[in-house]
Amino acid sequence: MNFSSIKNIPPIYLYLVSVICFVLSNIVRDKNMVLYYILLFFGAIFFIVGFFIRRNNS
Repeated sequence: MNFSSIKNIPPIYLYLVSVICFVLSNIVRDKNMVLYYILLFFGAIFFIVGFFIRRNNS
């Protein structure tokens, strides 16, 4: 699979999305545990992808 569109995104945007996912997960933690874990998972994925893109561009 070709992920060229993801590779062209600046890492700061991926970090921003991961922070938004973490904040939203803390907001919905008491109301919906499934959504809480989904948002935690996506937040971690966006952070890791941003980290690897930044490391490869340096």
